[in-house]
Parts: sequence; structure tokens; C-alpha cells
Amino acid sequence: MYKILLVDRCYFSRQGLTHLLNQKNNLATAMSILETDSLLLAREKIIKWQPNMVIADFNSFSTALHNIQQLSTIYSACGDTTRLLLLQSGHHPTIAEYCAAQGSTDIWDKSLSLAALADLIQQMIAARPPFREVKRHITPLLTLREEKILKLWKEEAKNEYIARVMGISIKTVYTYKRNIRLKLGADNRLSLFLNIPEAVLE
Repeated sequence: MYKILLVDRCYFSRQGLTHLLNQKNNLATAMSILETDSLLLAREKIIKWQPNMVIADFNSFSTALHNIQQLSTIYSACGDTTRLLLLQSGHHPTIAEYCAAQGSTDIWDKSLSLAALADLIQQMIAARPPFREVKRHITPLLTLREEKILKLWKEEAKNEYIARVMGISIKTVYTYKRNIRLKLGADNRLSLFLNIPEAVLE
């Protein structure tokens, strides 16, 4: 059974793709599907679950990205063992340029017909060897520990709780938070939790 992870902020897109992939008549191979609307959780799921393919809409995250390098977490996690199919909504020049620079060639628009999409997915998972021909070493913007702290931070966890969960001191929590803000280019902690205009990434 092949495993596919869906990464998209749009609930309806994820549900639609899940329905498509679970239809026996659409694909010749049985699929196990996971989905997420978070880039941070996506990286963790890729590393732990090791899917055969990730289908992502990076454009759907355009208003949530503080730094275009945040997308590097997905490329890094996929490495050379997980196919990455970009099924994008609309067009975002900066994101398109970044993805092209990472060697992405499997980039499609969501206007693709369901039949064509099913055929495309079937062809990609059946191809061997599985993945990108050019090996690239991509360093994620945030470390896995920083991503976990950011996740807890966004859930409004108190510093004492974060310190206890992560096994670090409260002072170290403050240090991690400062480093996260600097890496994401956030002027202050509040800006991390606001929607970002697309102009920031342009």
C-alpha cells in the first residue's frame, strides 16, 4: 500500500483529494492518506510516517509564511526518498521561483481535471527509481526543536510548560523564541501570529 501526505491550508482541497485517492476506480493501487494544514506538522509526518508521495499546495501558505525558507523544511524532509507533487492554487511568483530553484519539476495547477490528476498520481508513484535525479542538501530554516517550540508557542503554551515539555530551562525557552523570531524575520512576537500580506514575500 502506498502512502500519500496531503499538505494544504484549504480543508475542502484536502477532503476532495482524499475522496479522489480513496476511489478504487481512480487508482490501480490502494492508498493510505494523511493530511495536514501545517508546514510544521507536515515535516514531522514526513520524517516519522515516510510517505511515498507528498502532494502540497505551497501557494495556500503564502499569507502564513514569514520567510520563504520555511518551505525548505518540506524539501529537506522529503529528501531523495519521497516524491513531492506541487498542486498549486493560483500563482505566486516568489514561491514559484523558490520551488524551481529547489529543482521542482512536478508543478501543476489545481485547475487540472480530476481524471488527469488521478493519471498523474498513478504515473508518479509507479515510476522508478522514486525520486529527484539531482541530489540536493537543503538545510531547514528551523531545527526540529525550534519547530516544536514554535508549535507550542502558537498554541499559547506558557514558558514554564514549554520548558518542562522540552526539558530545558525557562531562560533557554526565551533564547529559542528570540532565535525563532530572528530566523522568521518577525519584528516582534505578535507578528508571528498575524496573517502576512503577500507583499512580504515578493
